[in-house]
Amino acid sequence: MRTTLTIDPDVAQLLTQALDRSKKPLKLVVNDALRRGLSAPDSSPPKPFKVLPYAMGWDAGLDPTGFNQLIDQLAVDDYLELQQRLGLTRGSTPSPVLKP
Repeated sequence: MRTTLTIDPDVAQLLTQALDRSKKPLKLVVNDALRRGLSAPDSSPPKPFKVLPYAMGWDAGLDPTGFNQLIDQLAVDDYLELQQRLGLTRGSTPSPVLKP
């Protein structure tokens, strides 16, 4: 059977290397590679990933659920500091052109 294939550059490079190694004609190298690739057994699905629990041993007084609140508060503090540096007050709108 004759057919025309468009081969990607990386595959063409692998094919060229196989031709150099084997010293066989292109037809034989391509047919052998296709036979090996198409007759390869299907890979089985990977085993399910299991997460093993581990006791973290949080220090007394440290609330791991409060970290999001801390991040929120830091973001608010940064925003208020920026407002103060720009000379803006609560409820005012910035001018279109900021002065340095």
